Amino acid sequence: MSLRWWPAPDAGDIVWCVFPENQGIHPGPKPRPALIVTVYEDDAPNFAVRIAYGTSKKITPLRSGEFVITTTDNAAYKLAGLSFSTKFSFQQMVELPFNSDWFKVPPSAPHGQSPKLGVLHPNMMQRVQAAWSAVEPRSGS
Repeated sequence: MSLRWWPAPDAGDIVWCVFPENQGIHPGPKPRPALIVTVYEDDAPNFAVRIAYGTSKKITPLRSGEFVITTTDNAAYKLAGLSFSTKFSFQQMVELPFNSDWFKVPPSAPHGQSPKLGVLHPNMMQRVQAAWSAVEPRSGS
């Protein structure tokens, strides 16, 4: 299969990503949700993104720099396009090219032939800001 560059995403999009393990340079073994934090347009239409790791495993307790979207968050959970309660970690972020090597179309394809699962609901912003504030001095961003 040839490499495909996806159209420009937006910060706040939740996407289906083969997040690298151990900060390696190879895609991980399985796709998972990731939160787009920053979109780099320097080489448009070949975009790069900074993403935060997402997992449905061990969602509690939350550690510094993490926030969770749960099934009980109703509208926020639905808008995110998640299948399970999911924790996102600003402690685990990477920059990747926004292409088919790293981002896949999710099984349900809620946004057509795109890696997009959903978006952050405005109700999540307080949680996101608290998690981001916990890592901001360390990340220098």
